[in-house]
Amino acid sequence: MSDTAVKTPWLQSLGDMPAHLEYFKGSLYEMVAGVAEKYPDYVAFDFMGRPTTYRRMMEHIDQCAKALRTIGVREDDRVTIALPNCPQAIYMFYAVNRIGAVANMIHPLSSENEIEFYLNESKSVTVITLDQFYHKIEAIRQNTSIVNVIIARIRDELAQPLKTGYMLTEGRKIQKIPADAPVIMWNEFMRLGNACFWNYKVKKTADDPAVILYSGGTTGTTKGILLTNYNFNALAAQVIAVNPMFRPGDKMLAAMPVFHGFGLGVCIHTMLASGGRCLLVPRFTPKSYGKLIVKERCNFIAGVPTLFEALLRLPSMEKADLSSLKGVFSGGDSLSIELKKKMDKFLYDHHCAIQVREGYGTTETVTACCLTPPHIYKEGSIGLPFPDTFIKIVKPGTDEEVPYGEEGEILLSGPTVMREYIKHPEETAQTLRRHADGLTWVYTGDLGTMDDEGFVYFKGRAKRMIITSGYNVYPAQLENIIDACEPVQMSCVIGVKDPYRMQRVKAFVMLKPGVAKSDETREIIMAHCRKNIAKYAMPREIEFRDELPKTLVGKVAYRVLEEEEAAREQKEQERKPQER
Repeated sequence: MSDTAVKTPWLQSLGDMPAHLEYFKGSLYEMVAGVAEKYPDYVAFDFMGRPTTYRRMMEHIDQCAKALRTIGVREDDRVTIALPNCPQAIYMFYAVNRIGAVANMIHPLSSENEIEFYLNESKSVTVITLDQFYHKIEAIRQNTSIVNVIIARIRDELAQPLKTGYMLTEGRKIQKIPADAPVIMWNEFMRLGNACFWNYKVKKTADDPAVILYSGGTTGTTKGILLTNYNFNALAAQVIAVNPMFRPGDKMLAAMPVFHGFGLGVCIHTMLASGGRCLLVPRFTPKSYGKLIVKERCNFIAGVPTLFEALLRLPSMEKADLSSLKGVFSGGDSLSIELKKKMDKFLYDHHCAIQVREGYGTTETVTACCLTPPHIYKEGSIGLPFPDTFIKIVKPGTDEEVPYGEEGEILLSGPTVMREYIKHPEETAQTLRRHADGLTWVYTGDLGTMDDEGFVYFKGRAKRMIITSGYNVYPAQLENIIDACEPVQMSCVIGVKDPYRMQRVKAFVMLKPGVAKSDETREIIMAHCRKNIAKYAMPREIEFRDELPKTLVGKVAYRVLEEEEAAREQKEQERKPQER
């Protein structure tokens, strides 16, 4: 694979874009601070109709950084951020970076046991979450090294009269935090910054660690991925380079979550490091997502295929004017050729001059590192590698490249490649390998092909994984949890086709001798799952089996169950026309 083969198509489609980019050598905070100096009165983000300028955002970030120093957070400490897309998440993320600490980003809907794992895996000393999740933190706090718990509230960032409406609806559902609870409320925390007058600014280099995100690695077991300032700042430069239509002030609908590489790296950091405007969405439905696109006249949106499929079916979008859109990006799962055609027609019919652009990447490279160019599309392709990023296709597990058009394992190399899996040196060595070309390559475990122009085609996942509503779910992890439930002898988890989520989680369970296959037993297992599994990864269905199919070496033959479900689905589809 030649350098020309990869880079020339971008140059042809984007005019004068250089073959190589210059990357900012400082920290995440410093990159955003430089933009704030240039555009102080531009709006950095909107939250529930309330805008915040770059100047105001930086004031809050600095105040938050001082407060962190006041409560004892020091350079290289780990701070867990368990928040949705809200202003406090922005302030805390960059403040942690400002004082030289590392932000540990986790899903606020994680189960108690998962939160305990994330806190201990990262060795976090401080955690911030929303008031409605306080009780989960408190339940496991004694099992961790957490010193301070900071509690934020959505209502604190709302303008009147929206705050009143929130308190009468959503606010009433939130369980009250005891008055003597050992926590620091957000407003009180921010005031603590007034006690810090100096020595809170820590100078960090591009190669210093900045963020921990979580992924299943190559084995399907959750691992913390350690990413540097350089990884995120390089991503920001690459994304802007391959989107020359971007202008400072353009609006990005930031609905992808802040604990996800795409949400944090593209929808937030890329925008704030380039003078863009983020529309922070803490929680959304397809209907509210579509409403925001039209009402706010968004310029860039990103989503998973299931979200776009739902948009197509919304009656409220029939007369929508989408002419403001400059970029529509699909990621998190494969976008089928048919859905892309439908979405492109939908955009055209609603006065939009662009098409959906599909991307590909892994959390080991922050997020996307491959994207369809604006003006060149090849059916079934996930596009071209970003500038300074290389992709090659090899025989799985080796460094032997296969010919163009031949299927193999997708390998990635470039400035966004992670530093390591924390506390997992063996898997780090297995995933990151240095080749004779002098580059470090990420072995993704994904299968694909490449044509002679450098366009990449995703063919499937070599590793066992379910993607539901854009989230990666690892069956082996869920099986370990289900198998630990008292009535269960053995389980097998698979992904089943779902019209909305793309896939839903289904568990096949073999019970211990003498245990009844009853609704009561099913509820015991589900209660166990609710305590130990994040909401998005919960089994939607449990089917009891006397035996689970086995392979020749005695492992559970999950592919047999997948084939059975596919056959059942096919029969259902054939039966429906007859019933009508």
